[in-house]
Amino acid sequence: MNMNNQRPDVSDEEIGMRTFQIRKARAVERAMERMRQGMKTEWSMLSMGEVEALGWVLGELWAYVAHSDWEELHFSKLRMVDIQEILGFAREIAKHTRNSVDVLQDVNKIIVAKN
Repeated sequence: MNMNNQRPDVSDEEIGMRTFQIRKARAVERAMERMRQGMKTEWSMLSMGEVEALGWVLGELWAYVAHSDWEELHFSKLRMVDIQEILGFAREIAKHTRNSVDVLQDVNKIIVAKN
C-alpha cells in the first residue's frame, strides 16, 4: 500500500510545500538567533514589528539563494546599521517599489559583505 492510498487528503505537492515551509522557518530561526547573539544588547532595541519584518525578509532570502550560499552567510556579524538597511529593503519589497529579486540581491550583498 502506498502513501497516497493511506492519505488521499494530502497530496505530494502539499507535503512538499509544508516541508519547504518548515525548512525555511528553521533556517530563519537559526539566522535570527545568530543575529541576536552577535548583536547582544542592541537586539533589544528592535521592535516586535521589526523582528517580524526581519524574519519575513530572511525567509524570502532563504527561498531565493542557493542552499550552499545560505550556509555560508555569517548572520552573527550583522550590526544594527546592517539590520536597519535590511529592514529598509524589506519595506521596499512590501511596498513593491522595486523588483523583489533586485532587493533580495541587495539584502544578500549586505550579509555577504560581513563574511
